[in-house]
Amino acid sequence: MSNITITTPLYYVNDKPHLGSTYTTIASDAYARFQRLNGNKVMFITGVDEHGQKIQRTAASNKTTPINHCNTISQKYKSLWEKWSISNDYFIRTTDPHHQKLVEQFFQRVQSKGDIRIGNQKGWYCIGCEEYKEESKDASNPLCPIHLKELEWRDEENLFFCLSNYQTQIENLLQNPEFIQPKSRRNEIINFVSKGLKDFSISRLNLEWGIPVPGYDGHTFYVWFDALLGYISALLPQGQEIDLDDINDFGWPPEIHIIGKDILRFHAVYWPAMLLSADLDLPTKVFGHGFLTREGQKMGKSLGNVLDPELLLNKYGENAIRWYLLSDFRFGQDGDFQQKRFIDLVNNDLANTIGNLLNRTSSMSRKWFTNKVPDFSYDSNEEYLKNLSINTIIEVKENLENLSFKEACSSILNLASSANLYLNDNKPWTLIKEDKNKQRVGYCIYNVLETIRILAVLINPIIPKLSKDILNQLSYDDNHLNWNIDLEWGQLKKSTSLPKPSPILVKLEDE
Repeated sequence: MSNITITTPLYYVNDKPHLGSTYTTIASDAYARFQRLNGNKVMFITGVDEHGQKIQRTAASNKTTPINHCNTISQKYKSLWEKWSISNDYFIRTTDPHHQKLVEQFFQRVQSKGDIRIGNQKGWYCIGCEEYKEESKDASNPLCPIHLKELEWRDEENLFFCLSNYQTQIENLLQNPEFIQPKSRRNEIINFVSKGLKDFSISRLNLEWGIPVPGYDGHTFYVWFDALLGYISALLPQGQEIDLDDINDFGWPPEIHIIGKDILRFHAVYWPAMLLSADLDLPTKVFGHGFLTREGQKMGKSLGNVLDPELLLNKYGENAIRWYLLSDFRFGQDGDFQQKRFIDLVNNDLANTIGNLLNRTSSMSRKWFTNKVPDFSYDSNEEYLKNLSINTIIEVKENLENLSFKEACSSILNLASSANLYLNDNKPWTLIKEDKNKQRVGYCIYNVLETIRILAVLINPIIPKLSKDILNQLSYDDNHLNWNIDLEWGQLKKSTSLPKPSPILVKLEDE
């Protein structure tokens, strides 16, 4: 058994959760659930980043205080993650008092290393990104390429972290092909670092909404320096004085940071350098996934095509959305949410291929074997579904370990399709007409029911609610699932009473 820490980004609370943050969190949840099912002890962290000028301005425009705004939006995140069955172990807020203490302690440690200097920061600044745009240095009235809003010119005193001191160490880190995933992202970062690392600002002047920098009047910590440290403060017990040298006792370093590709540079360059400065261990892996678009267009309020995750959840349910997001888009690449494809894929995969397989097999078993799982001796000459299940288990485990959710879902669906073909080829509804075939029919039905049980256990990290519903219809205990036990063939007990089957997913209808 291993101890594994998994993190999502700490989401910025300028506004309520959107589909992009939901996508990241669902994927992280699936990975965390997979690791737990494999017998590992998991610390799954998510949370929110609550400081910065954007928050201050948004609160003012809504005629409220920054903390009231943060309380409202943070609660929306917590509530939504509960509705999506997100299994996080801790939800960190960067306004938590123990987080502020950690930031101060970390800063003093980095400062004592000689990696903090004071200087002037001059350039075009995006409030939305909370960063200076180096590529716009010589432009006049430039726009942020992400937010498509005018940048603000800044010329102010800032504290800087001496990133340039870590050029060689970061270059050496990037030689590890596993550190940045997927591979396509690694080349982007290598190219960025090869141009020479520049010191970056870690404070803002005369900004009220932020953590004050000890010893520097008027300075508050820049949102990224503050927020990244939430990954550490989330692990530390509140109310206790913890030395940074002891954080490995609480789950540090993370096995993986799962983030959107737009914040990869902060996590794969700035963050490791900060940790090196503080003499702390580095995360094992940073995974930068792609963006979601809608019908080929970038989603945005101005286009009126934003998909609200709460509305989607209420309309279609978590089973459908979780399956679509994880089965149709290759994690790491961009994905396009297409309404018709979503409806067709969910209906075909879940309602038809898996749902009908369960429904008709359970109905036959109940009809011919007194409402129970068949009780017939093992047939050593027929192990097709058993062997196929064993191979599928190997494939799914390998794919989930690599965050290849689409490929894992494909393997699961192929097993369901094979079980359907097995039924059609064996035609138990014809064989049962003769008493001499009853044992053969019983073994055939048991094979399929056991395959369905394996399917339900394998699908648990992806769509846990559907997994539970399937196992309940097989009268199989879904509490405390363990893949080292529950994926062994033959765990479905013979002569177990089967409840009357019901559809595991009502077919979706397009508007």
